[in-house]
Amino acid sequence: MSPSSSLSLLFLSVLSLVSFASASSACLAFDTNWDLLAFGFGGKDFNVGTQDSWSSSGHPTDITTSGRPPFDGPNATCYLSQFFNAVYVLGADTSDAAAIYIYDATAKSWSKQETTPGNFNPSSFNAILDHDTNVFYALSGGTLFSLDMGSLKTATGNPIPWDNVQTPAFAASGYQPVMALAQNHVHFLNVPGLSAGQAQIFVIHFSYVQPNPQLYQPAFPASHGQAASFFLDSGVQQQFAFIPDDGSATWVINVETNTTQSLAGPSSKDPKATYFASTNSLVQLTSDGTVSFLPFDGTSTPANAQASWSKISKLSNLVQSGSTSNSSSHPSGTSAGAPSASKSAGSNSSARMRFTSDIVALITFVSGCLAVTLV
Repeated sequence: MSPSSSLSLLFLSVLSLVSFASASSACLAFDTNWDLLAFGFGGKDFNVGTQDSWSSSGHPTDITTSGRPPFDGPNATCYLSQFFNAVYVLGADTSDAAAIYIYDATAKSWSKQETTPGNFNPSSFNAILDHDTNVFYALSGGTLFSLDMGSLKTATGNPIPWDNVQTPAFAASGYQPVMALAQNHVHFLNVPGLSAGQAQIFVIHFSYVQPNPQLYQPAFPASHGQAASFFLDSGVQQQFAFIPDDGSATWVINVETNTTQSLAGPSSKDPKATYFASTNSLVQLTSDGTVSFLPFDGTSTPANAQASWSKISKLSNLVQSGSTSNSSSHPSGTSAGAPSASKSAGSNSSARMRFTSDIVALITFVSGCLAVTLV
């Protein structure tokens, strides 16, 4: 093999690393028809359809259009505003980290909403979007902040402020937040000092932290993980999923009955995966861009006990071809997570930025070698 051929292969290998590194810039959400929306896959966005079509042949519908974020942030996270059929995207634009991009799922259009961060750190937070008030609640640097999205489906010309709500006593330095929404309450898991099965609760409509933790049984682990709330066709969420970082199980917490279900853990045990839920599905996006789902029946414990995780066929071809990378952006390493929808944005940004710098330097070096060889 000639030196130029060897260098060409090395260059292609480097590009494949860039594709891998960019996978977690993507994020998932649902619209109010419960179509799965996949944003930031190979510089494009897709409508994957409803759960009953995910295992069929064919390809997802390309919904890429102008005005979208570059999805070059290390932890882009998506949130569904159910009343307005809008998806709010945070952490998807490194050039404007505080901006919130709005995808109007009805009009299939994007707009960019500016915010005034104040003391809120848009590079390090964990957030939920309240169903009824359409207000974000985010824990950043030990302080709870809020941002009111009103009835926005399209951005306004005026920045929206992040307001300081309070500094919860439990949010001491070093707390890695796990946040979930149900019944207009923010549930904080993995709080220092709490036992397995316990959650600290912030009551949104009265803006206070309940003095005593709530116990759910059988008890889920007292550990870090990711959370996602199951929507209903109408009304507030009543159940949410909690997936510990070890992926040992998928716990479903019912805040109406204070009970839990232990379901199958995801096939991919990825602590950096992000999750999003609809009415009948919990979807996982791993850090390498693989998308899988667990079917869920909010009224049938026996059905849930038999449920298992499956890859979404319509997206697997994109993943296998390496197109989960964001070709329109710089390489980067969620919540949700993302992410999450519950992952702390920016938690691994420094390491990913160093990795990005190394990759760019390597590409520059290889490009120089190719130029010399070909001359």
